[in-house]
Amino acid sequence: MITKKLILSLVALVAAISNLQAHALWIQTSATGAAGKEQQVKIIYAEPDQKPEKLSEWYSDVKEFELWLTAPDGKKEKLPTVAGEDFFTSKFTPAQEGIYTISIGHTAKEPGGTTVYQFNASALVKVGKASTGNDATLNKNDLSVFANASQTYKVNKPLTLNTLYKNAPGEKMAVTVSSPSGWSKQIETNADGIAEFTPIWPGTYYIEASKSWKESGTQNGKEYKAVWRAATLLVDVAK
Repeated sequence: MITKKLILSLVALVAAISNLQAHALWIQTSATGAAGKEQQVKIIYAEPDQKPEKLSEWYSDVKEFELWLTAPDGKKEKLPTVAGEDFFTSKFTPAQEGIYTISIGHTAKEPGGTTVYQFNASALVKVGKASTGNDATLNKNDLSVFANASQTYKVNKPLTLNTLYKNAPGEKMAVTVSSPSGWSKQIETNADGIAEFTPIWPGTYYIEASKSWKESGTQNGKEYKAVWRAATLLVDVAK
């Protein structure tokens, strides 16, 4: 028999899962740096360009993520993080010129309902004039989204995004673009994992690529029936 209490419970569950899907990890840092100068990094869990969630409200064990730095020459190191009220901070000092990749890849310990969630995030930092390291494949996350870090993006000029899934082109990937004005749209990657849009407003754009499918299994003693993975990237656009 379906009771009012059961209906309310189902509504609450659907709302919780919908809210979970809207949230993601984001790595915030300046898109440019300087050799020998400390670079500040912030990690938040939020909807695009919205108020970050307090750490106590982060889903499952997402706050136990690991933050990795890949130097232009491909060397990788784990960065320490410091917890705040609603964010984590980190820092590093570039020792060489080129493109640095900062990344997080974390699968939540607890399924949300019957879905396993994986959160991926990255940021690209250009140091000096060298283009070494400007390579999407240096990000070893299962899912990633990449924008040419050597390019300066401007309004009314096409902006190209590359997605990778397990180091291969992310074909037919859903990519959500959220602009500084609050406008957002969803585009789809082609067979080469490429998607393109034209920014209209200057500022920071929140990019999220996602992939989901049906799959059955057990995680942390709980059964799941689907898998959801997302990858995020912030891209600055000038006037």
